[in-house]
Amino acid sequence: MSDDLLKLENQICFPLYALSREVIKLYKPLLEPFNLTYTQYITLMVMWEHPQINFKTLGQILHLDSGTLTPVIKKLEEKAYVSKHRTKEDDRVVMVVLAPAGRDLKDEIKSVPQALSCLLEGNEETLTTLKKALDTLLKETNQWGNSPK
Repeated sequence: MSDDLLKLENQICFPLYALSREVIKLYKPLLEPFNLTYTQYITLMVMWEHPQINFKTLGQILHLDSGTLTPVIKKLEEKAYVSKHRTKEDDRVVMVVLAPAGRDLKDEIKSVPQALSCLLEGNEETLTTLKKALDTLLKETNQWGNSPK
């Protein structure tokens, strides 16, 4: 095995990791006025599309395990943006429901995506191409993770 395989500069995972951290850092000042973390923000984005969603499904959409998602939902509950309850049919199933305050926040926070776009100042075509490539790669990695060993 070549030592080149172990060089950080040759790893695809590192620029993805570093880029993710840098983009999340750009979101921080945009989300501070709303007292939200990036993870809370993306959770609310899903909730705006699905005002009532199964906790497990929410985790799948966000690619978050329950150990990560549980405290996020707890904080959003404390802020009165969401509520959660167990279903009557099966008490193992937890539903997360968008609360009126969470619904109202959507109108207030609409400026964030545009503000981030301005911060990135990249060529729109390049960013669109990158997004499509990342979506494809994410889909493929999910398939790899579900394939038998």
